[in-house]
Amino acid sequence: MDGPDMRQVGGRESSGCDNSHEDSNGPNQVLIPCLAQVSLHNGVNWTKSVSTVILSGCNVILEAGPEQVELLNRACFGQPIVTAEKDKQWFQLGFEESFYMFHELKCIVILGEDKHPKNIEEIWEYMKSKREIFPDLYKAYSHLRRKNWVVRPGSQYGVDFVVYRHHPAIVHSEYAVLVLSEGNGGANDRLRVWSDLNCSLRLCGSVAKTLLVLTIRKNGDKVASSSCLEQYSIEERTIARWRPEQCREDQMVVRTRNE
Repeated sequence: MDGPDMRQVGGRESSGCDNSHEDSNGPNQVLIPCLAQVSLHNGVNWTKSVSTVILSGCNVILEAGPEQVELLNRACFGQPIVTAEKDKQWFQLGFEESFYMFHELKCIVILGEDKHPKNIEEIWEYMKSKREIFPDLYKAYSHLRRKNWVVRPGSQYGVDFVVYRHHPAIVHSEYAVLVLSEGNGGANDRLRVWSDLNCSLRLCGSVAKTLLVLTIRKNGDKVASSSCLEQYSIEERTIARWRPEQCREDQMVVRTRNE
């Protein structure tokens, strides 16, 4: 019977989550422009023309002008919301996307439900209160974004994220990403039994994706504030089903070449 083949494709991430290259089997550096690079390329600097987004329950809503719509679409942030307004375009951002744009790119201001700007710790506490595993998901999201992968929601495939080497309009996603927390038996307790693992592998195989598991190591730090992210590290693993017939075919090819 086929079984899982677990391969580590990247070591622990440094505390600063720099742009160093990973093993050649893992997510490599690719030339996908991040939002800041696209802004400069188009002559639109969002650090000077900061956008405002609004927290509304578990949603983050952004009103975008024509130039901002182009940037969001090219950099793959958010999902457009269809409305009857012809002169306005609204985007819905995920928590991870909005915090990345606020904290890393510094191109948005986030307003609370009271319409007042929130600082980073207020936003951190709000998002953490709405989703317990937000710190782990954000660490994984920012880790992949910094490696220049396009990161999109993966709920339709039963995973946390899917990642693309280029724009989703050009290519299909290569990896289905599951985010796990080391030693956490709470809301993110997955892949603890073989049945979970087999289900995930079969689903990924049916949609031609590789399962990428990111394990978040807190290294003894708590999630009291956003500064804890600097102490987190990440371990990357790809998991694939072992196929005995494939191994036999590979051995036959090697034997034939040697002969």
